[in-house]
Amino acid sequence: MNPRRVLTLAQLSNAIGDGAYVVTSTLYFSRIVGLSPVEIGLGLTIGWAVGTVAGVPLGNLADRRGPRGVAVLLAVATAAGVGSFLVVRSFPLFVLAVCLYASAQTGLSAAQQALLAGLVPPAERTHVRAVLQSTLNGGLAAGAGLGGLALHFDTSTAYLAVFAVDAASYLVAAAVLTRVPAVPAVARVKGEPRLAVLHDRPYAVITLLNTVMLLYRPLISLVLPLWIVQRTDAPAWTVSAVLVLNTVCVVLFQVRVARRVVDLASASRAVRLAGLVLFVSCVVFSQGDTVMLLLAAALLQVLGEMMLASGAWEISFGLAPADKQGQYQGFFGISTAIARMAGPVLLTGLVIGWGTPGWLVLGGMFAAAGAAMAPAVRWGLLEAAKTQAVGDDEDAGEGHRGTGDHRVEQAERG
Repeated sequence: MNPRRVLTLAQLSNAIGDGAYVVTSTLYFSRIVGLSPVEIGLGLTIGWAVGTVAGVPLGNLADRRGPRGVAVLLAVATAAGVGSFLVVRSFPLFVLAVCLYASAQTGLSAAQQALLAGLVPPAERTHVRAVLQSTLNGGLAAGAGLGGLALHFDTSTAYLAVFAVDAASYLVAAAVLTRVPAVPAVARVKGEPRLAVLHDRPYAVITLLNTVMLLYRPLISLVLPLWIVQRTDAPAWTVSAVLVLNTVCVVLFQVRVARRVVDLASASRAVRLAGLVLFVSCVVFSQGDTVMLLLAAALLQVLGEMMLASGAWEISFGLAPADKQGQYQGFFGISTAIARMAGPVLLTGLVIGWGTPGWLVLGGMFAAAGAAMAPAVRWGLLEAAKTQAVGDDEDAGEGHRGTGDHRVEQAERG
């Protein structure tokens, strides 16, 4: 089977399970597990914090042991984490289960990205990643439908069935991933730090900038619904219309938007433009008091989202050493986890608490982070070129010009 099709099928399976989980999880933990809202929030925060820390070493494990085998094991571990929710009925065990689930899922994402990098030529990675993102959104929508059925019946059996489906979806993904060719493991070079990404300052800055840009996620899922209901005269169904519009646009247009990103230069431009588009969307949201204005702002937002995603994928792959894609993708994935953890509190206070000025500050953050991405990428290229130049000069011997010198000059020309 074509490796790209296998990766797509695995992504679809994961997404269906995640969609069902997202829709039902809060009520499940409250009604079935019997936890208070404070316990649920605290447990999830602890779990995702642990998952964030685990992403880099698990990604490094994928590099050193081979991403296919590690991805399969982590998919099974994620299924075990979800399955444990079926029997956990106390807060301490809930925290342990969430830590297992979040760590396995974060590591699985890093291993899958390393697998993609090993199976797909560099020039095609962003396109394939866009296909996977479209598949993800379609699967999330399908899973949300299953979760909606459980919410409709609102019974213990319905919730348990949805969580069982979620666990099964990861077992299916594990089985599917065994069908792709194995990517060879890469031994660590003697003298290199075990987790080299932790010493890569430009990549850390790029990850931080991406974290700021990813604040659009809690904006759409949490803050915007509150804004529409509490601060505008638009009908409540506008919330659903905005979310459906976002999902449909990503499914239909993410691949087309990604076609414009072919290298690090075009990726940097895409992120810069994404920051400006997200800024304009925040301005329109701040003034939107009708369905049409809110939908127009939502269209701008999803356009910025798709441009950001395309550019960020190219940058995350392009600046990661070929033998360290797992740990680098694990580190880059910290952006999503931090935005998920810190975003709700930050944006609720900023937008809901401050109103229009808060929207403008948030838009300014998007624009500033987008503008800073290109210089950060040039810095990363320059540092990589210097490192390569040293290695080339050592190989070539004294008096010979290494190819790394050309990379230094290219990076400095920017």
